[in-house]
Amino acid sequence: MRSYTAIVEKCYDTGLYVGFIPGFPGAHTQAETLDELNKNLREVVEMLLEDGEPELEAEFVGTQNVLVA
Repeated sequence: MRSYTAIVEKCYDTGLYVGFIPGFPGAHTQAETLDELNKNLREVVEMLLEDGEPELEAEFVGTQNVLVA
């Protein structure tokens, strides 16, 4: 079993949740609910892994708050 960290955003224009896995080419999708997004991401990753383990181009580190005056 492998675990990947996904970044999730909500698009104000469409109202959809958008998710992607940093550094994993092609690992992105969208959905109306968070549960559906998780399912879609899992399916995308499973499909991409059929071609073998990817060489990740980046790794999720964390988030930062940026204060601007």
